[in-house]
Amino acid sequence: MTPEQFRQHGHQLIDLIADYRQTIAERPVMAQVEPGYLKAALPVAAPHQGEPFEAILDDFNKLVMPGLSHWQHPDFYGYFPSNGTLSSVLGDFLSTGLGVLGLSWQSSPALSELEETTLDWLRQLLGLSTQWSGVIQDTASTSTLVALICARERASDFALTRGGLQGQPKPLIVYASAHAHSSVDKAALLAGFGRENIRLIATDEQFAMQPAALQAAIEADLAAGNQPCAIVATTGTTTTTALDPLAAIGAISQAHQLWLHVDSAMAGSAMILPECRWMWDGIELADSVVVNAHKWLGVAFDCSIYYVRDPQHLIRVMSTNPSYLQSAVDGEVKNLRDWGIPLGRRFRALKLWLMLRSEGVEALQQRLRRDLDNARWLAAQVEAAEDWQVLAPVQLQTLCIRHCPDGLEGAALDAHTRAWADRLNGSGLAYVTPATLEGQWMVRVSVGALPTEREHVERLWANLQAVVSA
Repeated sequence: MTPEQFRQHGHQLIDLIADYRQTIAERPVMAQVEPGYLKAALPVAAPHQGEPFEAILDDFNKLVMPGLSHWQHPDFYGYFPSNGTLSSVLGDFLSTGLGVLGLSWQSSPALSELEETTLDWLRQLLGLSTQWSGVIQDTASTSTLVALICARERASDFALTRGGLQGQPKPLIVYASAHAHSSVDKAALLAGFGRENIRLIATDEQFAMQPAALQAAIEADLAAGNQPCAIVATTGTTTTTALDPLAAIGAISQAHQLWLHVDSAMAGSAMILPECRWMWDGIELADSVVVNAHKWLGVAFDCSIYYVRDPQHLIRVMSTNPSYLQSAVDGEVKNLRDWGIPLGRRFRALKLWLMLRSEGVEALQQRLRRDLDNARWLAAQVEAAEDWQVLAPVQLQTLCIRHCPDGLEGAALDAHTRAWADRLNGSGLAYVTPATLEGQWMVRVSVGALPTEREHVERLWANLQAVVSA
């Protein structure tokens, strides 16, 4: 494809995306297809000769588009907000079009310095002190893995330079809430701790980690001859957006000299609102924190922000310095290859930079406050309605709800819950996420898609009441 052809087809793609966003509300929220539909429609091998771009676009519209569930739909309430603001989409498009890589500062100086500057802007917006330094990772799963590797090396006095965990005299232990994201468990396994050395700490009536239970677990491990290593606390758990008490957990981590990582992947975006910062009171006691800017904040996926208080420790654990990447300015600059697992990186900062500059902080804050208000409104309707329950505190923009008709309980109530959720999702009118809470099925409603206004939430409430009676 020549630059001139790229110019022509690029205009077509921009028009396609703009038309898609303008008309997205006319589509069913969930894909109305069966497994294997696309594989059956595509050739079994790649074409030997290039095809006209118009033919490819035609196949995209006819074959691919019907198989999408539409995360930017105003009636999308599933999983979490994944808000690809169009300003950030342009930044992502620009990054891909430039085709530059950040192997070192010298390989693309602007890539490194824009990331450093933009993440410091965000640090200030989140209310973090100047002691924090940030880097963009792909997802919170990677950020948590990096955090636990750093915790492992601090607790083992850099065992990676010797025999690794195989040379450790005592098992290293990781502590997390019973409601922590599955990526915490996965990261602990990949970092080599082993499933037997992960402790899931009991939670209170609001589904937040109990500091007393954490303290007891640490003391039990010490008595058993184990070595406590790291605590993963969560601000905004996946199921209920519960808030682990960071100040109390931080005090425990400091008393025992344990690494404290805070998973604030979804809820961290709310910290651009000063009135929400009580939610992570004690964050300055942590060693690392992750905030997914590609969730509620609005940046196009993927843009997971990982902040650390001791960047030199991170660099010592993660650094690599082959001769072909060394330069005379290495002592003066931030080489992002030393801040994570991959050697190279895309120019991800462009999409955060474009969004912050194009939208402005006030507009971002206004949108988040809108979503919080809409969630509170919906919670009030559910609480006031007969046979409906809100099952967890509505701390942010996520509700956990259940319809409980008289006489239904246990397995019958579970079947009823899953059935009406499936009917709603299958109708294409809205998308919600069934999940379990304390062993029983309920439905999560995550408010926060870019175009979702009060009228859409009112329509959801009407559809919820209708679908349970169907």
